Amino acid sequence: MKTNFLTDLFDLISPRSCPICGERLTASESAICGICHLRMPLTNFANNPYDNPMARLFWGQFPIQKAAAYFYYLPQSDTSRLIYDMKYHHQPDLCENMGCLVAKEVDRHHFFDDIDAVVPMPVTRQRQRQRGYNQSMEIARGISDAVSLPIFHKVIKRIHFDTSQTKMKGWERLENVENVFQLTAPETVKNKHLLLVDDIVTTGATVRACAQELCKADNVQISILSLGFTKK
Repeated sequence: MKTNFLTDLFDLISPRSCPICGERLTASESAICGICHLRMPLTNFANNPYDNPMARLFWGQFPIQKAAAYFYYLPQSDTSRLIYDMKYHHQPDLCENMGCLVAKEVDRHHFFDDIDAVVPMPVTRQRQRQRGYNQSMEIARGISDAVSLPIFHKVIKRIHFDTSQTKMKGWERLENVENVFQLTAPETVKNKHLLLVDDIVTTGATVRACAQELCKADNVQISILSLGFTKK
């Protein structure tokens, strides 16, 4: 009751709005409003996390177990505006709330049952200074809170400030992320099933490079969870 009272009080003092439609959120709506949630182009990948368009991007590239994204990311759409706000409008709380929402949705399919820890996609120090936070880390916080998994955020780091991949073709993305990650704690991740978390997966080049670096430790398995997946 205390939490509900405080939530109601904060909403009265500083009303929260849906980042998509701008309408006021109710106390039970943490990230987006119910109407926008119903309208989201959901992938339903969690229904079959072992074989879906996102999982197939990584077959044969590393020991991939499961992969899921919550919604299809479409340029110039509501989902693109949501991601843009998370990245560039300093909204770490929105990232965390979306992580919690997504975790609760995919957990219905027992997605997290055999996963040991969450690994947010790392960014360079320069990128983190520019944005003030790592959006993947904030998403991971929401996931961790929802399903009680530890976060391993110091096991791998990004060592190069690569060029933005937004307008790159597939082969350019692969070259752009070559050797940009460094495994820093192999003993921590060995024999673990890790959930690699990102905001958007497009070609999978960045996720693939990070996962392959993590797999330099002994007996590592990887699953992937993102908010969005770019529909081909």
